[in-house]
Amino acid sequence: MAKTLIAYYSRRGENYVNGSIKDLKLGNTEVVAAKIKALLPDADMFRIDTTYEYSKSYMTCIEEAKQELHDQARPEVKDPLESIDEYDTIILGYPNWWGTMPMVCYTFLESYDFTGKRIIPFCTNEGSGMGSSVRFIKKLCPTAIVLDGTPIHGAEAQRADREANRIADMV
Repeated sequence: MAKTLIAYYSRRGENYVNGSIKDLKLGNTEVVAAKIKALLPDADMFRIDTTYEYSKSYMTCIEEAKQELHDQARPEVKDPLESIDEYDTIILGYPNWWGTMPMVCYTFLESYDFTGKRIIPFCTNEGSGMGSSVRFIKKLCPTAIVLDGTPIHGAEAQRADREANRIADMV
């Protein structure tokens, strides 16, 4: 039986939303992941997280993320999945940080064998779309089937039902 995993990284707390810093109880990517989960109740969810916390300050956090990108860091995934063998489809959600995924998503993708699996990416952003993230997913997972990504304006995450439906329909 085909199984789907919704794996996502999302930042709670201070975020950049429509030109200003706002405190979010749930990060934009997490909001969209929950919408997708509601449409795919049999799918499993996995929150990709680091073993350490980024700064609570958004401005400091983006500088930390910039340094990680510069260093090509591979932050450790907190409580990683033992395996993804049971899944044939992975919906991968993340915010656009510096034109790509947070570096912990790179760690996640490099930690498992995605051979023959379908990866359906979606990315929340404040105007930069998918950036180069889909290209990097294809590079990191060359034996996977990587679908075109779905960019979602982060400020619209609460109302992203159409996008969530589009992603769920790809499964």
